[in-house]
Amino acid sequence: MGWSILSGGLTMAIMILPTIIRTSEESIRTVPQLYREVGFSLGLTKLQTITRTVLPSALPGIVNGVILSIGRCVAETAAVILTAGSALRMPESLFSPTRTMAVHFYILAREGISMDNAYGTAALLIILILLLNVGFNMLVNRFIAKGR
Repeated sequence: MGWSILSGGLTMAIMILPTIIRTSEESIRTVPQLYREVGFSLGLTKLQTITRTVLPSALPGIVNGVILSIGRCVAETAAVILTAGSALRMPESLFSPTRTMAVHFYILAREGISMDNAYGTAALLIILILLLNVGFNMLVNRFIAKGR
């Protein structure tokens, strides 16, 4: 596929998938066995027990793993340079090379083109990750409060 948005996206997906799977697995394991037993004793099927008791209890941990993975994707540089490229122009399709903010920051800082712009890009990346974390935490807290 060469340098393209598609190859960069697939690379990021493959990189974060183990993190999401592992945190989801651990979150589901931390749900007490008693929750499952109560669901079965009330006559719920296995699928109903999973969807109505186990997953809602494990949701904060699962979302936490997704948030960590998204933060990792936003800050990743090396894998993106090698798969998505570092083009200056706007991409025209999924098969066009592109440049992420982390790659832009790296190029500006490494080549000394403009340290002011590099610092601005770094600040914007930090603010973006902070807003993502706060937004997801607010959604999870609202979902948990709604479920109670």
